[in-house]
Amino acid sequence: MSETTSAVIVTTSIIAFITGFGLGVWTIRGSLIPPKLAVERRANLHDPIESEESDVDEEETLLDHAPNWANSEEADRRQGLRPRAAAAGSAAAPPLFGGQEPQLRINPNEECKLVLVVRTDLGMTKGKIAAQCSHATLACYKTLSRAAQQTPQSPEAQILRQWERLGQAKIAVQVKNEDELLALLAKARSLGVTAEVISDAGRTQIASGSRTVLGVGPAPKSLVDLVTGGLKLL
Repeated sequence: MSETTSAVIVTTSIIAFITGFGLGVWTIRGSLIPPKLAVERRANLHDPIESEESDVDEEETLLDHAPNWANSEEADRRQGLRPRAAAAGSAAAPPLFGGQEPQLRINPNEECKLVLVVRTDLGMTKGKIAAQCSHATLACYKTLSRAAQQTPQSPEAQILRQWERLGQAKIAVQVKNEDELLALLAKARSLGVTAEVISDAGRTQIASGSRTVLGVGPAPKSLVDLVTGGLKLL
């Protein structure tokens, strides 16, 4: 191989290296990205880590009516939405706690669950419903947790441990208006079952003070079903 050929090869290699390096740097800096993609890239780089609730799912279709989904009774029972028939001669379930002298004996093998009752007449988007259900879940957990901390051997503490141990079951169901929601709240509390209703601050989609979601439980399924057993899944 002649010296001229070797010089050409070396020179070509150096030029290719410098050219490739330069193209790589320009690509990383966005100089070679089409204008449309460059705008999107800058927007993503400056996107906030967390979105405000007002930014969540605003483009979703509003749930302006109750969905007409229907389950058979047996399907509802499998989902824990209807109480199973009591065995002949069996006694009715005692109040959970809150009576003068609670004598609750919780079956350690019975699943505990939390049911989230959502109003469908408010026109909430899916994102709004998710946020309100999260508020209700946390409110119920904090209420039960405070009682459990005060008395570690109380029924509340046992229910909380059982709910956490068996999977923290949560089910979303629906009601059509506030009156139905408040009636369920009163029934749950009359049975001594933890129940918390969420009132919205009114910063986004609905009027301030609107009652959006009721959390019932965590509590044994047999008791929660006495409150929400007849409701349809959301």
